[in-house]
Amino acid sequence: MEMREGYSQTEFGNIPKEWRVKSLGDVGEVKMCKRVFNNQTKQSGPIPFYKIGTFGKEPDAFITEELFNNYRQKYYFPKKGDILISASGTIGRTVIYDGKPAYFQDSNIIWIDNNETIVSNSYLYYLYQVVDYRTEGQTIQRLYNDIIKITKFICPPTEEQTAIAQVLSDTDELISSLEKLIEKKKLIKQGTMQQLLTGKKRLPGFSGEWEVKKLGDVAEIRDGTHQTPVYVDDGIQFYSVENITENNFTNTKFISLEEHKRLTKTYKIEKGDILMTRIGSIGDCKLINWDVEASFYVSLALLKIKKGYSNKFIAHLIKSYDFQKEIELRSLQWAVPKKINLGAISAIDIKIPTDVTEQDAIAEVLNNIDSDIESLEQKLNKYKLIKQGMMQNLLTGKIRLV
Repeated sequence: MEMREGYSQTEFGNIPKEWRVKSLGDVGEVKMCKRVFNNQTKQSGPIPFYKIGTFGKEPDAFITEELFNNYRQKYYFPKKGDILISASGTIGRTVIYDGKPAYFQDSNIIWIDNNETIVSNSYLYYLYQVVDYRTEGQTIQRLYNDIIKITKFICPPTEEQTAIAQVLSDTDELISSLEKLIEKKKLIKQGTMQQLLTGKKRLPGFSGEWEVKKLGDVAEIRDGTHQTPVYVDDGIQFYSVENITENNFTNTKFISLEEHKRLTKTYKIEKGDILMTRIGSIGDCKLINWDVEASFYVSLALLKIKKGYSNKFIAHLIKSYDFQKEIELRSLQWAVPKKINLGAISAIDIKIPTDVTEQDAIAEVLNNIDSDIESLEQKLNKYKLIKQGMMQNLLTGKIRLV
């Protein structure tokens, strides 16, 4: 590897000469709260008690204010701004302690009482996102104190730490603002769906009647093969529940052309059809708006929309609160995994405009909102990738800010 001017060769590769390879044990002591026993917790109370399962989420256990004050004064307790780390479960998850009264499960949630003249909390927060907790080449299942202490990292001077953390923090704020905007758009869509798909609000130019139909009246509904096919490395795509729930029709399983022909003798997926999950996950759907050559599993229902009805409208209707509530009620509650039969799907009542142009107009409004959301999500994913690249370059010294 060619040595850049002003860089030194280390076990991490070339790093700036002013930077040092350190161990987390050099930064400060590993600390944890005093153990709290189950009989000391309640389902409600003044002080939240975070266990590994609720770390970074909503608490499901609480302790008394008296116990909290006693333990906080007598034993180790994090300072505001300290970076809490999950030491079990999904190891290495982080939460910045905000200083509000709360207590944390011993040994499962820890922190380093770091000397900020060596490493600042703001820099440590990003360092924890990339640090490699390994011992003797093996991925570890639990963060023991000794593993944390020997974990090595590259440490820039404090001035550079501040600059790096500020740039990454600014990027996080941009990502957070996009996430909030996406959530706002989704709420707007939910409200719009509730108004337009029920007829409570009419689009300009439409005043025709709405009618109640069974879903089976407006769509021919079938399911996929009941037999697990023989999968091959390459061939004809084979769709299952995961493709719908993850909205991923690129990474699919494959079957042979011969088997595909056999499975599609009677009916097949065509452009304009709707696929809906009915086993495991129920009620997720996808409008097939591309030229398709694929087979599908029994866990999916295929809806072929009849003439005089809008497939786009029906696809949005399936995603509505009322339809989802109805499909949940009609599912086989005792079945594991969850399941709804084709007959039950066909029997669901739907309210629909008699004028197909109104159906299409409503679908167009909702499609436009979906397009806005999709555009924002693409932008969000782009910035997340940019941040990953920034961290890779900034935390290794490949790009300098000072």
